[in-house]
Amino acid sequence: MNGSPKPKLLVLVGPTGSGKTEIAIQLAQALSGEIISADSRYLYRELNIGTAKPSPDELTRVPHHLINVTTLDNPWSLGVYQKATHQLIQQINLRGHLPILAGGTGQYIRAITEQWEIPAQAPEHQLRDAIELWGQRIGFDALHQRLARLDPEAAQLIDYRNKRRTIRALEVIFATGQRFSDLRKKSISSYQQLIIGIAWPRELLYERIDARIEAMFAAGLVEEVQELVDRGYAEALKRMGIIGYSEVLQYLEGQSSLEEAKQQMRHNTRVFVRRQANWFKPNDPKIHWFNATDPAVLAHMLDLIKATF
Repeated sequence: MNGSPKPKLLVLVGPTGSGKTEIAIQLAQALSGEIISADSRYLYRELNIGTAKPSPDELTRVPHHLINVTTLDNPWSLGVYQKATHQLIQQINLRGHLPILAGGTGQYIRAITEQWEIPAQAPEHQLRDAIELWGQRIGFDALHQRLARLDPEAAQLIDYRNKRRTIRALEVIFATGQRFSDLRKKSISSYQQLIIGIAWPRELLYERIDARIEAMFAAGLVEEVQELVDRGYAEALKRMGIIGYSEVLQYLEGQSSLEEAKQQMRHNTRVFVRRQANWFKPNDPKIHWFNATDPAVLAHMLDLIKATF
């Protein structure tokens, strides 16, 4: 040990629709911070309205990282994201700024804060193709159920709509003979880190989510998805299973009405919020939760952050 201080890391978590984008910007402005996105959907340049990605104006208010860095043709693995994030945390600290890891993708947050050692299993494309064909034959809901039998922990943390991650977990299990969750090793964090969370009463959160969904449709979500279909991305969107895009695809394919698509999107988002709670538990002692309805919530956050760093 050379006694040098650990790099600092502030982490902001919370369910979808909780206002993490604006809180992160305000914290960054007050703390000379730079925001690192921990939202798997923000990586992709083609996905904008349906992901509630920060607006161009919001992106100019403070430095943002890992937004619009790849395309649907080149999906990032967890390992690629983790490597890029670790590099950014070091670089931001060297600039004398505070890195703020903000987002709702629990797998991304944990991979950084718990220093996961990602399974090094190389892709086996024939096996992967075979699992995808299996899913097409039995249905991808049923495929996720097969994963739940083999590895309940992995299945609990992987959204059943995310075909790509379900297939990858099964691929690793079949190739190694070990559970996917057992191959994910944790180690002591190399950062001086503080994790804070935004908490909303559930009914108020659902009202915010419903309003945001309506705003997405008003802003042109259907047109955005239609453009992606026209560019040949329908299958890629189906594999990724992103809420908003999946429901609109069903509408565009004539499987539902527009109102049914909205209703399904509201339902699926509520399910997703409950799934996020598996990653960000209210009783997790590592997370300092703040009541979003408190008018002084930002000031209370800043008091804790300044006392910590």
